[in-house]
Amino acid sequence: MPFREVNAKMVEATIAPGQKMFSQRGAMLAYRGDVTFTPNMAGGQGGLMSMIGRRVAGEATPLMTVEGRGTVMFGHGGHHIQVIQLSGDTLYVEADRLLAFDGTLEQGTMFLGAQGGVMGMVRGQVTGQGLFTTTLKGHGAVAVMAHGGVIELPITPGRPVHVDPQAYVAHHGDVRNKLSTALGWRDMVGRGSGEAFQLELSGSGAVYVQASEEKL
Repeated sequence: MPFREVNAKMVEATIAPGQKMFSQRGAMLAYRGDVTFTPNMAGGQGGLMSMIGRRVAGEATPLMTVEGRGTVMFGHGGHHIQVIQLSGDTLYVEADRLLAFDGTLEQGTMFLGAQGGVMGMVRGQVTGQGLFTTTLKGHGAVAVMAHGGVIELPITPGRPVHVDPQAYVAHHGDVRNKLSTALGWRDMVGRGSGEAFQLELSGSGAVYVQASEEKL
């Protein structure tokens, strides 16, 4: 169920009988046809554990299940929208940056500390970002939100990419993430993000970076 990009801040999706989509609450701008929007307390295809992860990350608002026959236009807060196509791989994305995605995708959560060790927790404690990242796996399309536009940076073996944690939007591929600090603990006191922290992504894949560090 691909998205059609209407402009940089709006996408349109076609809904057909027997298919469904999930969207962030308040993302629907307009629709045509016989389309229904229902709160999904189970957290999409990921079930209860997915919902727990989203709530721990501070996202108490349930997803909306979109079904029926027609077309729906999505957007939210005037944010830039990036459409990402998945072909069986897994996308890792901040839960609050999800706009809408195919109902065929399997949703879950990943604790950032699982790959980054103790430093993975620093990201949530100091930079204000969540400890959990939403995962979407399978074949389908995902529309994510960002500030000021998005650039896709390739990640290749032997050439890791370092990203400001608050500029991070999503990544996919066979990628490991590690959060480190460029400053000592004394220097970090009173600092939130910027060059004090670096999210290192290594392996093979791509990372999406937004033009602004502003949090959604």
